[in-house]
Amino acid sequence: MSRRRWWALALVLAVTLLHLWLVTWVEDLARLGAGAADTSPARIDVAFVRELALAEPPPVPPAPPPVVVPSPAAAAPAQAASAPALAASAPQALGHEPQVSTAAAEAEPPSGPAEVAQSRDLTASAAAASATVAEAQQPAPGAAPAVLVGSPLVSPPASPPAPAVAQPTPTAPAFEWPPSTRLSYTLVGDYRGPVQGKARVDWLRSGNRYQVHLDVRVGADFAPLLSRRMSSDGLLTEAGLKPQRYDEETKVLLREVRRQTIFFEPDRIVLPRGGVQPPVPGVQDTASQFVQLSWMFTLQPQLLRAGQTVEVPLALTRRVDRWVYDVVGEEVLDLPVGPVKAWYLKPRLQSKTSSDLSVETWFAPSLQYLPVRIRIRQDEASFIDLTLERLPQQGDAAMPGAAPRPGNGAAPAPAGRPL
Repeated sequence: MSRRRWWALALVLAVTLLHLWLVTWVEDLARLGAGAADTSPARIDVAFVRELALAEPPPVPPAPPPVVVPSPAAAAPAQAASAPALAASAPQALGHEPQVSTAAAEAEPPSGPAEVAQSRDLTASAAAASATVAEAQQPAPGAAPAVLVGSPLVSPPASPPAPAVAQPTPTAPAFEWPPSTRLSYTLVGDYRGPVQGKARVDWLRSGNRYQVHLDVRVGADFAPLLSRRMSSDGLLTEAGLKPQRYDEETKVLLREVRRQTIFFEPDRIVLPRGGVQPPVPGVQDTASQFVQLSWMFTLQPQLLRAGQTVEVPLALTRRVDRWVYDVVGEEVLDLPVGPVKAWYLKPRLQSKTSSDLSVETWFAPSLQYLPVRIRIRQDEASFIDLTLERLPQQGDAAMPGAAPRPGNGAAPAPAGRPL
């Protein structure tokens, strides 16, 4: 066989191998979104039908005035001070004239028959008034007797007043989770040199179940240098999101896909390399934390004040930690959709390792407190910066989610980890 034929055969073989490698790589990328179809939860299938317009959030309702409960010690002096006035006016209130002093009557005795008769009438009237007052002073059956201390009449110390019962305040309307929403971002950053790309966050709902998918692609869409998806699957509860499973899949060009999974079980948290941690109330994962923070700010907008701190228990691939976010302040971001006011949150890392990601976020009240900018740092030299490139897309509010869509015909996998 001639050398030319050998070269032709080698070229055909090389092209064939390259084609097979590309097919395998594309399949890996296709599976990168939802992980292996036989292990990862099925993706919730949602149609996005409208854009979310910018709108000012409702004003924060003022706090109800505090209910002041008077103490018995403070109430007694006020009652004692008001008792003389009440006692002095008791005869008038009963429809009688004030008592006539007997000393004044003796000082000027009656001189004539008319005056004697008038004096007798006044004396009888005074006696009747005194008898009526005395009758009014008699305690009711079973009541403590009044005490006459000189003049005027002083009531006995009143019994301690019953504690005041706070009146129920009108209940706030029940929180309604937003419909399925898609956020699209442009990406710039530095990963061994300047990089560009795209990113997307999908918030999906189906009944009381949710999914959050954060997709990042660095480089060209058809052949990215780096692809990473962070997925959270769990339940909607009164305390916010309750993750049941977190999947993180990373693909670097010419390398195999790396997959890591965290299982949130009722009595423990199972980390990717077999580590076990006790359950933590309110714990989130790297993907669900964005929606959990949006939920917190929707119900408690007063948290977004410069100098405030927000804590989120976070399950990372190596450990479970409590992250503290500092509310730095409000900024105006110049986005493709126009200027948008957003609150900047920066994590206060306690014990960051080389494999942990640092995530800074900007939340926009005018877009349902959704994150309009996300900066992810691996270290000081490697980072990616995501900014919202268009208005968020949402599904039909009346139909928050459809049934989960199995991948490759496989049945949806349970969220828990089999023992």
